Amino acid sequence: MPRYAYERLTALDASFLLLERPNAYMHVASTARYEAGPLRTAQGGIDVERIRRGVAGILHRIPRYRQKLAWIPIERAPVWVDDPEFNLAYHVRHTSLPCPGNDAQLKELAARVMAQRLDRSKPLWELWVVEGLQGDRFAVINKVHHCMIDGISGVDLMNVMMEPTPNTEIPEAPPFVPRPMPSAAELLQGAILRRLRLPLVALRDVKHLLEEVRDTRQDLLVRSRALLEALGGSLRPAPPTPLNQPLGPHRRFDWLDMDLGEVRAVRRRLGGSLNDVVLTIVTGAMRRFLRHRRVETRGLDFRILAPVSVRSERERGTFGNRVSAWIVPLPVGLADPLAQLRRISEKTRELKQSRAAVAAEALTQVADFTPTTLLSLGARTFSRLLPFNLVVTNVPGPQVPLYLLGARMLEVFPQVPITDGTGLGIALMSYDGHLFWGFNADFDAVPDLERVVAHVSEAWQELRSAARSAPGTGRRETPRRSRRGSAPEAARSSPAGKRTRP
Repeated sequence: MPRYAYERLTALDASFLLLERPNAYMHVASTARYEAGPLRTAQGGIDVERIRRGVAGILHRIPRYRQKLAWIPIERAPVWVDDPEFNLAYHVRHTSLPCPGNDAQLKELAARVMAQRLDRSKPLWELWVVEGLQGDRFAVINKVHHCMIDGISGVDLMNVMMEPTPNTEIPEAPPFVPRPMPSAAELLQGAILRRLRLPLVALRDVKHLLEEVRDTRQDLLVRSRALLEALGGSLRPAPPTPLNQPLGPHRRFDWLDMDLGEVRAVRRRLGGSLNDVVLTIVTGAMRRFLRHRRVETRGLDFRILAPVSVRSERERGTFGNRVSAWIVPLPVGLADPLAQLRRISEKTRELKQSRAAVAAEALTQVADFTPTTLLSLGARTFSRLLPFNLVVTNVPGPQVPLYLLGARMLEVFPQVPITDGTGLGIALMSYDGHLFWGFNADFDAVPDLERVVAHVSEAWQELRSAARSAPGTGRRETPRRSRRGSAPEAARSSPAGKRTRP
């Protein structure tokens, strides 16, 4: 048995390190607001030390949060090792808005936090506790490098850190005993042995593939065709738009809140998937935005990257990335939202049937056998020839209230990283009967981000109106009342993306 312990990053996890560029950092984030509840101190602040103790009590369940990166010599491949100098106070941070802090101030703070690079010499996460908010609330800005988690594992992490009941007890924190770190020579020796074993591993994986499919010939033909289509799409750059510019060092952040029940009712009325409805709303918004920027939308091949989870049920609760992606053209040249939805539904059905997500996953599996130098060259090529104009990711979250040491989480607005050349990223997360939108944008490329948010709200209203008059494929439903006791709204936001709830 070796005296040391480490874990090599998968090629997909490592790719998020390789894709980082100055001004384009690959961390995911979210901004959540909570009721102060039992975390309110006698002086009127938030008990941050209690939150730190609560986080300390669950870190043994997420060991990656006490690990940092090390690098194999010569090969320069990253591995995870335990951090012997782990300091929780560095990662759980405390800040405040000038009381009473409003939405605009919280968005500006979140944008500044998101624009800062994570220190690669430490575990790659930060948790910012923000007090001073109006309405007896506080916020938590959660920031984690994409090499550690994907969207689904991020939801699993949320379920680890919070509870479905207002429990205020702090779990006992077991002692942290870091495992010994390998020396540079030991890392190099392990890499050499891994290279020698690669042919056997590849043969084993092919054997498992042949055993798992019912009709091997048909499945391999489908996979091969999908793989060729994925490669062809990835080598064709997307057309330039005002969104596709070099990134600066600063960010803007905005959000929107929709009633999930109403979005589901539109989906049942019109058919397709919930994600098809989301992409239709994005299509209507981008059509408005591009036309406002005087871009001709007729015939424009505007494409989005839509991450697709390939995480199996037995992989739930594990971290790292188990995600693939689709390249989906949005029909921004069509004015009718129902025609947009039909076009998008046809395309996503085609992608499912062609197993495009499986093909993209196959590419990442091949990458596990590829030298780091070639992966780095591939990452640079990918960043220069982006085959998409925009990233849109939609993650299903828990539909019950969650509590942080007894404080109820009211809302959570996600943030997806933007790569150089894409000035806007849209992330969605459903939680407790709501669909929360987060808009991460380059400060200079999208100075009118509030207009994008307003266009999303307008596109949603237009689709709802069209759904009411459409023949429909399912039964009509009356939107249910909000779980928070207020009447349903099309989107709990003003046209500029400002929330109307007190």
